[in-house]
Amino acid sequence: MKRAGALARENIKNGTGGPFGCVIVKDGKIIAEGANHVTTQNDPTAHAEVVAIRNACEILGSFQLDGCEIYTSCEPCPMCLGAIYWARPEKVYYSSTKKDAKDIGFDDQFIYEEINKEYKDRSIPFERLEDEESTKAFTDWTEKNDKIEY
Repeated sequence: MKRAGALARENIKNGTGGPFGCVIVKDGKIIAEGANHVTTQNDPTAHAEVVAIRNACEILGSFQLDGCEIYTSCEPCPMCLGAIYWARPEKVYYSSTKKDAKDIGFDDQFIYEEINKEYKDRSIPFERLEDEESTKAFTDWTEKNDKIEY
């Protein structure tokens, strides 16, 4: 956890992003790190946890974090929470809370609230456009014999 916090502080000091850091540990050793680079990379997905997950998966040669633990300087936002569940680590440890993050200007509560709304009531409208190619892609996947399940 100390390394996750140090990454967050280094990120602020170096001007490379927000106050968030994350490390991924396997067999008691740090295998990957990440820090928030949203504003410096113009990438809204460049949160510390997502960066660390990408780095760890590349190192492991896998899209899952089997046997890994995540240490993150702050309770994960909804996007990072989703990425964590898809990566399937063994456990997640966090230091600061989402309330702590809200208190310094990083409030994700609106996203949690948006998820529960009907599409028509969301602040960003969602509309379904059915497409035959998209539907066929699902059929292709279902019929594919050598697919890698996840």
